[in-house]
Amino acid sequence: MKTRDRILQASLQLFNEQGERLVTTNHIAQHMGMSPGNLYYHFRNKQQIIAELFSHYEARVDDYLRVPEGRELEVADKAVYLESIFRGLWEYRFLHRDLEHLLNSDAELAERYRLFSRRCVQSGQAIYQGLVDAGILCAERTDPQALAINSWLLMTGWVGYLCTTVLDAEQPDLTPELLRRGVYQVLSQEAGLLTERVRPQVEAMLREYYAPLR
Repeated sequence: MKTRDRILQASLQLFNEQGERLVTTNHIAQHMGMSPGNLYYHFRNKQQIIAELFSHYEARVDDYLRVPEGRELEVADKAVYLESIFRGLWEYRFLHRDLEHLLNSDAELAERYRLFSRRCVQSGQAIYQGLVDAGILCAERTDPQALAINSWLLMTGWVGYLCTTVLDAEQPDLTPELLRRGVYQVLSQEAGLLTERVRPQVEAMLREYYAPLR
């Protein structure tokens, strides 16, 4: 693995474990057993590291949010979309744990995130329209744009909710199971919009993704 990629990997680990605010470039260099000068050869500052990590996250989510070509959407696609997005949220959880601070600290990153967020909502709207066209959601009761916005708010706010409301001394750390409960939350908002033919499948998915919260 190239040194630049190793720095990104180590930075992501430390940001996720300790929070971005508590990690400096010196901490990253020390963690890797390299001199700060060697790290600065690859990245001038911490903001550059964060920006590149965001690029990786952005590319992954953009790749997930695609309507399949040549076929209608299926109920199973819902799980694939949501699992993929929440997996990305888990792997880059520091981004949404301290998003406002990150964006306030870097105007260029803030503009990139704004465009990314708008693109995700547009892609989500296309996916929900595809679910209507496939007879999974009732056309008469479904507003694809509203569902896309609500889902994006829920998904990007889920880490913050867990950190500020659920985590405590008894449960101090985020877990994949808590992140996956977010899939249940998104599916729940669609429960009243399902067509009867797919309701048993989605109800089975709800049972699968349910995890108790404190």
